Amino acid sequence: MRRVEKPWGYEIIWAETKDYIGKVLHINAGHRLSKQYHETKEETVYVIKGVLYNYDENDEIQKFMPGQSLHVVPHQIHRFGANEAAVEIVEVSTPHLGDVVRLEDDYHR
Repeated sequence: MRRVEKPWGYEIIWAETKDYIGKVLHINAGHRLSKQYHETKEETVYVIKGVLYNYDENDEIQKFMPGQSLHVVPHQIHRFGANEAAVEIVEVSTPHLGDVVRLEDDYHR
């Protein structure tokens, strides 16, 4: 396992194989990831704690509660965030860690 610090919180990579990656993402309250899509990467997230906010390509918000999941396919624009409380999600994806096309980012990456 390894912990990767991010400006919005951190992720713990708990599985890394040639076929898939398993992570736990901790998003701090009031933070969000970049508005992004992936060329190849496909991912499914499962909410463990908090309310996950997902902003789509039109910045419309979907809320996901603990026990709910979301599947993200290549080229699907998404942006995960936490509002009033921190969020923890489990993400399992294809192993394309560097496949991120950022459209907007609060941290100027």
